[in-house]
Amino acid sequence: MGGLAHYLEAAGIPTTQISLVREHTEKIKPPRALWVPFELGRPFGPPRDTAFQSRVLRAALALFERADGPVLEDYHEEMPEVAVEGEGWVCPVNFAAPAVELSGDAGLAAAFRNEHSALATWFDRALETTGRTSTGVAGMDPERVRDMFCELLTAGFAVLPSVGREAADLVRLAAEDLKAYYFEAAAAQPGKPGSKNLTQWFWRETSAGRVLRALQPRFEAETDPDLKLLGQLLLVPRVAFDLDTA
Repeated sequence: MGGLAHYLEAAGIPTTQISLVREHTEKIKPPRALWVPFELGRPFGPPRDTAFQSRVLRAALALFERADGPVLEDYHEEMPEVAVEGEGWVCPVNFAAPAVELSGDAGLAAAFRNEHSALATWFDRALETTGRTSTGVAGMDPERVRDMFCELLTAGFAVLPSVGREAADLVRLAAEDLKAYYFEAAAAQPGKPGSKNLTQWFWRETSAGRVLRALQPRFEAETDPDLKLLGQLLLVPRVAFDLDTA
């Protein structure tokens, strides 16, 4: 949207926007943007809180009064916690240790495979209940996505079918598939986990999150600009790093 804003402004149409990823907005430099410290998918804050959402919207619209630019302002009001009805999240899956003790990348890959398999029943239950899934955007089934990340971790980036934009897009979409598989499987378990529950669980407690975190600096160290950008901004969201200091 930031890039599109430049074209709209050039045509004489003023623009403002809400940014969820500050680093992206800093690079694109749209004419006016309001950065909000909310989780991805909730640019106006918690659902059904119309008063809070109205304040965010008014703050974004107020940027039209600014004649200078590019403008990037921070929204300083934190998003309030959303109460979850019901008993809360119950996570009965026991991620048992792999049968063979391994260390380093091989150990992490083994734990990841074991964990991914343990969630398969819950993922199937979610699919049966809802009749749909958001996995598959990378054109691979969940097991192939898992295997690809294990190969990237243990064998390096030579396992990718190409380099540059095509490779970066494949890994980025596969990471989205991986998160969707975990989130959908977890949401099928007893209780009512909220989006924050799921995000914290994935990045703090799962081997899948650890795999993406382990790969992030390796992509960032690549000389290919598309792979480097993947490591800098696209593979691991800012919220995962914010959890480190929470």
